Amino acid sequence: MATKDVPPRWDRKMQQRLARGEAAALGELYDRFASLVHSLAHRVLGDEKAADTVTREVFAHVWEHPESYDPKQGPLRSWVAGVTHRLAVQRLRDSESAALPRGSGAAAEELERMVRRASVAARADFIVHSMPAPLRAALELAYFQRRDYRQTAADLGVTEDEARRRLRLGLQLLATAHDAGAPSGYGGAV
Repeated sequence: MATKDVPPRWDRKMQQRLARGEAAALGELYDRFASLVHSLAHRVLGDEKAADTVTREVFAHVWEHPESYDPKQGPLRSWVAGVTHRLAVQRLRDSESAALPRGSGAAAEELERMVRRASVAARADFIVHSMPAPLRAALELAYFQRRDYRQTAADLGVTEDEARRRLRLGLQLLATAHDAGAPSGYGGAV
């Protein structure tokens, strides 16, 4: 019987393999999470080359510091997303601060607003990619195809009540992207 304190087996095994220096483990981790890492980095930075660089930095960090992941703190996916977010935001701050005139308080405030918007967008992407497929499908129908709950129910082959429930829950999850803190499991130190 699984409890909240017991991390998923794959996460524990992967962390152990990385700690032993198994190159194949890094390859598996990359195959599983590279698209997530790249899309989050791109969402924050808005630049393909910078996202590529952050992706390399994330996997280098994971390879060099596998012990910094604690399976009891949450899923490996969330930890990798948190590392990505922090490295991408740091790169954004560094690149934008270099372009700011010295002593410009207004420019520094604008930089922080830009970082905040990028962080919210990245958290929203992470939430959407992490939510269960039925919720994601309902939101995609409603948002991209402009379906109401009745049309969504018909398209998904579920009751109208179930379609409303999925849409409501999906939107509630997305609303957490605007919270000051990251979603549960998304944080942690690099």
